[in-house]
Amino acid sequence: MQFLLALIVVGPLIGAVAALLPAPPGLKGRSPDQAVLRHGVVVTGVVLLAAIVLALGFDHSHPAKMQATTDISWIPALDIRIHLGTDGISLPLLVLTALLTFLCALYSYFKMPTGPSAKAFVALLLVLESGTLATFAVLDLVLFFLAFEMVLIPMYFLIARWGGAQKTRAAWKFILYTLLGSVVMLLGLLLIGLKSGTFDMVALATDNGRGLTTSVQVTAVLAIAIGLAVKTPMWPLHSWLPDAHTAAPTVGSVLLAGVLLKMGTYGFVRIALPIAPEGMQTFAPYLAAFAVVGIIYGSLACLSLARKGNKGDLKRLIAYSSVGHMGFVLLGIASMTPTGVNGALFANIAHGLITGLLFFLVGALKDRYGTADLDTLAGATGAALYGRAPRLGALLAFGAVASLGLPGLAGFWGEMLTMFGAFDPAPGLSRPAFLTFMAIAGLGTLLTAAYLLTVVRRVCMGERRENAEQPAVADVQGYEFAAWTPLVALTVLAGLWPAVLLGLTDPAVQKLLAGGKS
Repeated sequence: MQFLLALIVVGPLIGAVAALLPAPPGLKGRSPDQAVLRHGVVVTGVVLLAAIVLALGFDHSHPAKMQATTDISWIPALDIRIHLGTDGISLPLLVLTALLTFLCALYSYFKMPTGPSAKAFVALLLVLESGTLATFAVLDLVLFFLAFEMVLIPMYFLIARWGGAQKTRAAWKFILYTLLGSVVMLLGLLLIGLKSGTFDMVALATDNGRGLTTSVQVTAVLAIAIGLAVKTPMWPLHSWLPDAHTAAPTVGSVLLAGVLLKMGTYGFVRIALPIAPEGMQTFAPYLAAFAVVGIIYGSLACLSLARKGNKGDLKRLIAYSSVGHMGFVLLGIASMTPTGVNGALFANIAHGLITGLLFFLVGALKDRYGTADLDTLAGATGAALYGRAPRLGALLAFGAVASLGLPGLAGFWGEMLTMFGAFDPAPGLSRPAFLTFMAIAGLGTLLTAAYLLTVVRRVCMGERRENAEQPAVADVQGYEFAAWTPLVALTVLAGLWPAVLLGLTDPAVQKLLAGGKS
């Protein structure tokens, strides 16, 4: 188990180095590009297999216990250790990251985004995977920061070199926002480590803030929350996200929404809640207020983009929808209750599956029509996907109803549990305020349904007219079916059987909030 977790974290880095080397003569295939893209599929496939084996070998009767741990002294003078481990909170995120990266590598093998060499693309994809997996596996504050920052450079280049219109501006905006937020976060992490005498996240969570004064906790949480809020993204620190999504290649958008946004919310759960509970309680009402403003703001922005004549870009619309969906995650965390935090973790996974699928679908639409502009897609008689590409239309409708929280699909449980958490917040938090936040979040679910159903009506419905201006549209291809089916299946499975995920997260959350006591 220790070897598996180490392989999951380090394996992609080794694969990235290998991708830059010349392919052996027997493995070149039709071209060097094909060989390196196949290499990316193999490496991410091995990492996914290792993550599945790790999940199967995980002791599900003790999900609150750190398992597959490695603890090696790295910098003794500062007591910084190479400390890895996984529990019921991080294990689902590890598997989600490995799955989405493999599906992106598989999709890219058949549909490589336009840009420079395939070698650089695959190497950056693997470095990105290693950084995200390390973020969810490390148990040292300094290592967490290094892993958190490790993903910025590969994502910057994926947007800047393989992106679409205004890619350079979007890439610079992405890295400047996240770097500035991270600098402030580092100060908070160092403050905790230096004042407590350790950077070990397990020891700090067990201590539950008892070794830190209230003023230190408040200062640390404020600094850490700024960095995490940028990555989440929380309103009003979200403005880098729509530009980055609009410019990024399809696989870049999938990984940005499906994995990178989860790093911010994971940091709130793993660091802020257990290590500085008094500081977190001070800022919880403000975090909840920003969260519900983000829910409403994201939904209204999507409604505006979905309206006829507003030249709304579908990728931009889904990016704004992420601001709203991540608002539910932040609301659950802000409630500081097991119900709310479990809902936040569930919503994290559901958002990764559903929004990853939606970005894949919008990328396919853009490839077929040459644009993601909603007015163009809905012009004349509309894209009319139900008649022209029925499988593609059905998948888009499925993704939309899953995203709006239809009962029986994954999107429902996270939003419901986060609102339940707000209904009865932790002691010390104002219940009237959180009831107000819950009511506003409930309004957000109605607005979400409005804009997603508008998109489905405009893109999927309409008369089928095959003419010179509207040529035949290819339906779902074999490689697309292979890349999208796991996301559809897991969305249904999580919706019908939520206990699979909640059974993992709940004991770990209970222990985390109780200060390390099961």
